[in-house]
Amino acid sequence: MSFKVAFIGAGSIGFTRGLLRDLLTVPEFNNIEIAFCDISQHNLDMVTELCQRDIRENGLNIQIQPTTDRKEALKDAKYVLCTIRVGGLEAFATDVDIPLKYGVDQCVGDTLCAGGIMYGQRGIAEMLDICKDIREQSAPDVLLLNYSNPMAMLTWACNKYGGVRTIGLCHGVQHGHHQIAEAFSLKKSEVDIICAGINHQTWYIQASHEGKDLTGDLLEAFEKHPEYSRTEKVRIDMLRRFGYYSTESNGHLSEYVPWYRKRPEEINEWIDLGNWINGETGGYLRVCTEGRNWFETDFPNWMKDEPMQFISEKRGEEHGSYIIEGLETGRVYRGHFNTVNHGVISNLPDDAIIEAPGYVDRNGISMPHVGDLPLGPAAVCNVSISVQRLAVEAAVNGDDKLLRQAFMMDPLVGAVCNPKEIWQMVDEMLVAQAQWLPQYGDAITAAEARLAAGDLIPTKEYEGAARLKVKTVEEMRQDRDAANKNAGESDKGKDREKVQQ
Repeated sequence: MSFKVAFIGAGSIGFTRGLLRDLLTVPEFNNIEIAFCDISQHNLDMVTELCQRDIRENGLNIQIQPTTDRKEALKDAKYVLCTIRVGGLEAFATDVDIPLKYGVDQCVGDTLCAGGIMYGQRGIAEMLDICKDIREQSAPDVLLLNYSNPMAMLTWACNKYGGVRTIGLCHGVQHGHHQIAEAFSLKKSEVDIICAGINHQTWYIQASHEGKDLTGDLLEAFEKHPEYSRTEKVRIDMLRRFGYYSTESNGHLSEYVPWYRKRPEEINEWIDLGNWINGETGGYLRVCTEGRNWFETDFPNWMKDEPMQFISEKRGEEHGSYIIEGLETGRVYRGHFNTVNHGVISNLPDDAIIEAPGYVDRNGISMPHVGDLPLGPAAVCNVSISVQRLAVEAAVNGDDKLLRQAFMMDPLVGAVCNPKEIWQMVDEMLVAQAQWLPQYGDAITAAEARLAAGDLIPTKEYEGAARLKVKTVEEMRQDRDAANKNAGESDKGKDREKVQQ
């Protein structure tokens, strides 16, 4: 088989190297074309050198085509894998730090809440440009597989406004599946699940083992689990009150709803600092910063380490390679995909991006009808969908009024801030991120004038309820395996062993 796969945002070592391994593990794909594209020549050079070494050591003759010219990378591509982070860590820091001044304490800030909404404004503008290039350069039947967050917002914009068939992909369902199996002392393969909702708020509405329904026993199993009872307090409380377990981690979930992070003195009751993903303030920003610093410093040693093995035993769980395999070879793959709803989940809006079970084979991607979500989980999802819709329309149209309304409707922002605080926070974030928000030129000028005029609402220097310092390279060097794992994994919460605080 010969077709072209383009990686956009290929300087993301955590995603690119693993996704390439997964793809080239498929025996039929030993003659495909691979193009890497990134805006950073430096990052592109490092990742290309490392991945080309992996290819060579696995006995393949594929030559990666690295380029900073996106149109060149996309030319004739049949599949496009997108892992961009618009604004990089510089913009990400403002997503976390500016809301903290107003008391909005986020663990991640890349899906909902103040940070996720602004991340969407930057990402959608760029994704629509990418879609334009795809339409002009890529194969007529091209499929865009989007890994970038905010997953639902970007996938929504690409499908509605980008004119490119787009599927959003995430690893949250797989991780929760592992947890459910472990809670019952079973293997993941022994537990069948049906999981449906929206990305990062997908609900395990059915879990079974050998035909026996386990769903009603989940709460007791998690409450008794020696680790999860301590590290997943928010998820367990949501399970207790809504009846179903949610896919996303304790830290992620805590910032999507209004109840667990609105009072600083209560936040530590709901989180655990053994791992960032359990609720640490700005935890994802910290580990991403550490991962980038480590990769930059330790890269020469990565080239000396053992290469990745392109064998089935080492293949990861990211959906992308399995989707391409199913479409190209006809092998059936079942996963959970982010797509336009179109009635798959009956009590969520048709235009929303839902996450639900899907099947892939040579005939395409099929999404079976799920029906109604339970009323409580559906209500939680519908609140988030309203925020997503406002944020998407704001980004596409450069409409800062819709942007401010998205902030007001966001569950955690609305729980912490009043309207005047929200208006000023949005002004600050627009100005701080101006270089990545081309669609907001007039709104940014007006925001600058308001901020310069004085008479501002007082804010506070606030590090958050549970902020840990970024480790130095020397500190990371004390445990090189852990540093390598953090830098090299796409799922930076995959291994949640206790870490030093």
